[in-house]
Amino acid sequence: MMFPHPRARLIAAGDAKGLEGDDLARYVKRSAENLDGLRPGPLFCAMRNTLASVFCYLGAWHSGRPIALLDPDLPTATLADLAERFRPAALLGFTNPLDGPPPPRGDLPEPHPDLGLLLATSGSTGNPRLVRLSRQAVLANAAAIASTLSIGPDVISPTSLPLHYSYGLSVLNSHLISGATVVLTEAGLLERSFWADFSAHGCTSLAAVPYQYTMMRRMRFDRERYPALTTLTQAGGRLAPELIREFAGQVDRFYVMYGQTEATARMAVLPPERLADKLGSAGLALPGGRLEADDDGEILYHGPNVMMGYADTADDLARGDDLGGVLRTGDLGRVDPDGFLHITGRLKRMAKIFGIRVNLDDVERMLRGSGPVAVTAGDDRVTIWTETLDPPARVLMARRLAAELRLHWSGFEVNHIDRLPLLASGKIDYRTLESLA
Repeated sequence: MMFPHPRARLIAAGDAKGLEGDDLARYVKRSAENLDGLRPGPLFCAMRNTLASVFCYLGAWHSGRPIALLDPDLPTATLADLAERFRPAALLGFTNPLDGPPPPRGDLPEPHPDLGLLLATSGSTGNPRLVRLSRQAVLANAAAIASTLSIGPDVISPTSLPLHYSYGLSVLNSHLISGATVVLTEAGLLERSFWADFSAHGCTSLAAVPYQYTMMRRMRFDRERYPALTTLTQAGGRLAPELIREFAGQVDRFYVMYGQTEATARMAVLPPERLADKLGSAGLALPGGRLEADDDGEILYHGPNVMMGYADTADDLARGDDLGGVLRTGDLGRVDPDGFLHITGRLKRMAKIFGIRVNLDDVERMLRGSGPVAVTAGDDRVTIWTETLDPPARVLMARRLAAELRLHWSGFEVNHIDRLPLLASGKIDYRTLESLA
């Protein structure tokens, strides 16, 4: 399986031609050769939506070196913690690198030979764990996505999501493996330059998370301005049914998808022709995968794209496959008689806000000292319940959280409540709070 495919093309926004075929292969080979002189061990890459970052990723892939694709804007303390725990061979592309070289590796074992990719999974809170993904898992998921979404050489997609985010990276991988074109841009969907490049390059497909679709509605997105656009895809959380209907009515194909970083990217896709009768479903398992619900209602996924396991330290990188292709998703739901997945909740207190995973318990810990508070979450929103703060202070709390978690302030709502509901055990009754939201 060729990766990238000989017909794959990368275009930097503003460049008319881009790189493909032998030219692209030559740049990837050169990048791989530049990594050969580094000491053994994993690589840390500040993954931007740029040619330089993509070549760093592909160079590591072709040199057989595991690489962690990280948020280039990670706080220095978080990056330092990761470097101390995983002892990378090099920090590549960070604008605010650590003082001095990475910590020495000492007698640490070499990473497992199957290990190809490391992605952070804890989102914007806490000290990230890394998801260990084999090269085979990455290729299997990319091929399954390309097949299910009919991605071929005629498809042109922009980088509408960060490439260090599993959904954004899966767009890149599924296009590179199928000979399609990726337009690399660091502009966001709310910037005019994004849409100017989208139109100039004749983009045919766009991937977005629920928050982006909400913003597109507010900006009165009109597909008629982009006649080449035929396909929209959505993952990263639940999208309101009315938005699904609205955007599905503007294009030939609208794909609702379900996935997790722990499954490389995606596990299920709702075929466009089943939107009408399966609206609200997360879809069917990808080719080669299988979904089921256990006796407690937790969704289990079986497939070749399941991670090898988590990593907390450099020692974990030497481990083989801990999961055997079975992922306990932490989501509650059911699989209907037709095989379609329906998500009903979460086992743990995690939420996705604008596509970023947020630990609600971490948010509560951040608010210690602000009086009695509880935190719940809904679609693209964290709700903080407080007994004490006046309205101006509640606004300030929302904006402070947004700044600390590096999320848009509209993802936080602070509500006053006379008294937080409690269970008989004395713990906060989160279900009652969720019913009030």
